Amino acid sequence: MPSLRLQRVRELLKREIGETLRREFPVNEVGLVSVNDVVVAGDLKSATVFLSILGNPDQQKRGFAQVLEHRGRVQSLVARAVVLKYFPKLRFVMDDSVVRGNRVLAIIEDLEKANPTQPDETE
Repeated sequence: MPSLRLQRVRELLKREIGETLRREFPVNEVGLVSVNDVVVAGDLKSATVFLSILGNPDQQKRGFAQVLEHRGRVQSLVARAVVLKYFPKLRFVMDDSVVRGNRVLAIIEDLEKANPTQPDETE
C-alpha cells in the first residue's frame, strides 16, 4: 500500500496535469483530454499518466500525438504549479479502460434484453 505522502502527490499531480491539459489543448482540435490516473514511482522520479480522450478517432490520434509532442512543456507547467524537491518525469499512456468498460456494459445489456428473466411463480 502506498504511503499517504505518495497518495497525496499522486492526487495533486492528477489534478494539476488535468488542468494544464485542459488549458493547453483546445477541445475542438484534440477532443476532451482526461487524466484517469497517475502512478508515481516510490522515489518520485517518474510518473505514468493514464489519459483518455473523448472525441472521434482522428481527434484521439491527433490529441495523443500533441500531448506526446508537448510533454516537456506540460511537465514544466505542472512543475511550476506543484512544488516538489524532485519533480517526476512524466510518461503519458493512452488508457482505454473506459472504452472497454462501456463495451462490457453494452454486452451485458444486450444479453439481458435477449434473455429476460422470468419472475418466480412460486407463490
